[in-house]
Amino acid sequence: MKLATLKLSDGTRAVRIDEDSAVEIPGYANVGELLAAADWSTAVDGAAGPSHPLADIMDDQWAAVIPRPGKIVCVGLNYRNHILEMGRELPEFPTLFAKFPEALIGPFDDIDLSTVSDQVDWEGELALIIGTTARKVGVDTAASHIAGFAVLNDVTMRDYQYRTPQWLQGKTFEGTTPLGPFLVSPDEVPADARLRTLVNGEVVQDVPLEDLVFDPATLVAYISEIITLNPGDVIATGTPGGVGHARKPARYLAAGDVLETRIDGVGAQRNVAGRQGE
Repeated sequence: MKLATLKLSDGTRAVRIDEDSAVEIPGYANVGELLAAADWSTAVDGAAGPSHPLADIMDDQWAAVIPRPGKIVCVGLNYRNHILEMGRELPEFPTLFAKFPEALIGPFDDIDLSTVSDQVDWEGELALIIGTTARKVGVDTAASHIAGFAVLNDVTMRDYQYRTPQWLQGKTFEGTTPLGPFLVSPDEVPADARLRTLVNGEVVQDVPLEDLVFDPATLVAYISEIITLNPGDVIATGTPGGVGHARKPARYLAAGDVLETRIDGVGAQRNVAGRQGE
C-alpha cells in the first residue's frame, strides 16, 4: 500500500498510489484526515475516485504526506555511526524532541533558508506514521500501530540548536522539513533498505536502516508510555552519520544547493535550498 496527498485545483486529496496512477479516496482531503477514520484501510482498498496518471503529476502537486500532524516527535542520536561521529556513547533511552507542523513542506518544495542562520544542515531520516491509537503499548504489539513509513529530512539550524541545551529552536524553523511523497506500508520496505542523502549529487549519508539503535516498534512503545500517539502522528526516527556539522571543516547548505533524500522502497525527495520569495 502506498498513499499520498496531492494538491489539485480545488484543494488537496488523499490518494492511493497504484502502478501508474494516483486514485482519489473520496471524502478525505489528506492522508492525515484519512488515518483518523476508523475504517481507513477499507476506504483505501475501495477507493474509486478520479484517477491521475503519475506521469502527469507535477512536482509541486505533491504535498507533505501528512500536512498537519497532531504531533511530530523526533529522535536524536539513533544511528550507531552518527552517535560515534558526534563523539557520544550509545544511549540507554531515546533522545526526544518536538517539531511543529509549520516546519513541514512537500517532498519537492524549496527549503526556506532563514536569513538568521548560516549553519543549515541536512539530516535524512525515516519517519513512521501512526495508524491506530497507541497508549502504553508493549514492544511486541507496537508495530501493529504503525500505518507506514515516509521519507523526511530534519533540516537543522545548528547555530540555533546549540544556543542552549534544548534543541527545539534549531529543529523547527518554518518551511524547512520535507515529508513524503508517500506513506508506504511496512510490508513494502525491504529488509536491507538503505537511507541515502545527497547534496548537489554527492552522497553524504548512506546507511542501512538496521543501524538504528532504537527500532520503530521500540520507539512507539517508549513514546506511548509518555503520551498517547494518535493516527497521523509522525515520529522521525533519527539521522545517520554524514551530517555537515560533523565534517572538518563543517559544511552547510547554501542557496541553490540541491538536497535529495532517498530510502529504498519508501521514496525519494528533491528540495532546492532557497530564501523565501526568491
